[in-house]
Amino acid sequence: MAANSYTAVVEKEGDGYVALCPELDVASQGATVEETMANLKEAVELFLECADPGELQRRLHTEVFVTRFEATHG
Repeated sequence: MAANSYTAVVEKEGDGYVALCPELDVASQGATVEETMANLKEAVELFLECADPGELQRRLHTEVFVTRFEATHG
């Protein structure tokens, strides 16, 4: 089995957390960060197992950048 590295963006939402894998547009949620990450990993692995090559090619974003910036407001 081939292993690839993916990005996870985790955000607090209400009493839990949501996570997004921007490379594949796959999301998941959980009660803790650890649970959310485990759920996201499972969701990504299921997607990779079930997706046909055409769908994988359409959804795969190979250049994902996560950064911060400042914005002003009045």
